Amino acid sequence: MLSDRSTATVRATLPAVGAAIGDIAGLFYEKLFEAHPELLRDLFNRGNQASGDQRTALAGSIAAFATALVEHPGTRPDVMLDRIAHKHASLGVTPEQYEVVHTHLFAAIIDVLGDAVTPEVAAAWDEVYWLMANALIAMEARLYAQQGVAAGDVWREWEVAARIEETEDVATFHLRPADSGDAPAFRPGQYVSVQVVLADGARQIRQYSLSSSPGSRLRSITVKRVRGEAAPDGEVSLHLHQHTRAGDRLRVSVPYGDLVLDHLDAPLLLASAGIGCTPMLSMLEHLAEQGHDRPVTVVHGDRSPADHAQRTHHLRLTEKLPEAEPHFWYEAPEAGHPVHRTGLVDLNGITVLPGTHAYLCGPLPFMRTVRALLLEAGVRPADIHYEVFGPDLWLASA
Repeated sequence: MLSDRSTATVRATLPAVGAAIGDIAGLFYEKLFEAHPELLRDLFNRGNQASGDQRTALAGSIAAFATALVEHPGTRPDVMLDRIAHKHASLGVTPEQYEVVHTHLFAAIIDVLGDAVTPEVAAAWDEVYWLMANALIAMEARLYAQQGVAAGDVWREWEVAARIEETEDVATFHLRPADSGDAPAFRPGQYVSVQVVLADGARQIRQYSLSSSPGSRLRSITVKRVRGEAAPDGEVSLHLHQHTRAGDRLRVSVPYGDLVLDHLDAPLLLASAGIGCTPMLSMLEHLAEQGHDRPVTVVHGDRSPADHAQRTHHLRLTEKLPEAEPHFWYEAPEAGHPVHRTGLVDLNGITVLPGTHAYLCGPLPFMRTVRALLLEAGVRPADIHYEVFGPDLWLASA
């Protein structure tokens, strides 16, 4: 809980800090990487740094946390914090790194806001920072303990048992522990971080959802090659597609992620678009293995059937569930595809049962649209769960 004195100061300065938070975040990263270039090389996503997405997400999370402290005293935005903690744990973030962030973040605040940062203002925002940082440190400690690893010690060598070409731009990699030990348990919907060594020596990391069920003998990730339009091609996805074959080894983290299949007694709706189908495939396979007999609505949107990764598997898993219905939309469908399932996903005509829990994964515009449609259909906001590939820009624009 923020102290009364700091609450008053943060409330008074929040408009000014909020207006400048984007500039503060940008300068923070400049200072951080100047002092610690290894963090940009081996920890932070260079693509997100180049696009500005990481700066936007950081600014949004700080503003959201501070706003919650002053508008809802005595509570914490734990849903937001939990999502961040899972991502940090998958990267192996340690408590000591929060000190490094503090140093360069507050240097950026002072540089941007200048004389407006009085000792009282600095103390109040320092309290905000450490409330957020200590909450994340505690959450991450629990996540490490749950996986039985020391803080930051999340990496392990895995061997590629097989590679399957799903579409022109999507490949599935089946993985097994290189040491022949047991694979760590995970929950349907979770992801792993994968670290590769690029041509310039950088050890870049990306997260990929596990597309197999927890009961599978092998762990699987399904990777879409990111083709840049206004930005460069995805570094890690391109490396995996060009260089990784059966028999190769990858450095993979233990599983994390807060989008996990739950509420199995309720009607379920699994909505995805593009490569966002990967966590849904894990969920569907798990439900099929468990003999799930409750209603499940499966929604997916894609450019075309040829672009729909694991399309046949997606459909067959749905058909294994006695109370499941598939609804696939394609912008460029093949001949004979229903007209009312052509174009972008639209839930009109789909029955959304009372008490439905929805799980969403895909591009941000898709998830915003589907969430709005679900709210109109009477689904509670707390019952709509989502996963964002990359920085959570939904939060940043909320």
